[in-house]
Amino acid sequence: MSLASPPPLAYQPIDHTPDPKLDLLLERHVDVSPALVWDAWTKPDLIRRWFTPAPWRTVECKIDLRPGGVFRTVMESPEGERFPGDGCYLEIVPQRKLVWTSALLPGYRPVNPAGTNDARKPCAEFLFTAVIAMAPQGNGTRYSALAIHTDHDSCKRHMEMGFHDGWGKALDQLVTLMKGT
Repeated sequence: MSLASPPPLAYQPIDHTPDPKLDLLLERHVDVSPALVWDAWTKPDLIRRWFTPAPWRTVECKIDLRPGGVFRTVMESPEGERFPGDGCYLEIVPQRKLVWTSALLPGYRPVNPAGTNDARKPCAEFLFTAVIAMAPQGNGTRYSALAIHTDHDSCKRHMEMGFHDGWGKALDQLVTLMKGT
């Protein structure tokens, strides 16, 4: 699989119809190109600088950018507590879409459901699939982040954790960082 050239510009950012009972969606126009958004999402040194809403930090990031590859971050609270997050990439469309899930480990190995209630993981009580989509729009990017959950309770817990505020703040950090590059 070549990661060099993106698909035609007519590509639709999200090909999943969100269910408001199961899914959370953040959509915005951002003032940076899809290429810069892509770089911010696919380079560990950049992810560490924007991914976690301040004052939290991302202190570790490992990416194996291929279907079945690892997407791993470790977030650190202001008190120094560390929260690992392991996932598996499902779909990669350069400069257009990244799909990863916390329901699978690298190599498509299922997560042990009994291990999902590890208090060291902020989203440990539920599993979700993330669809990050980007499409050219004007001088910037139409950005979408969709979190797909297995049930209403998981979706509600993720929303109550601050999905929109947290993911929105992280996106603001991404834009600020990439404007400075």
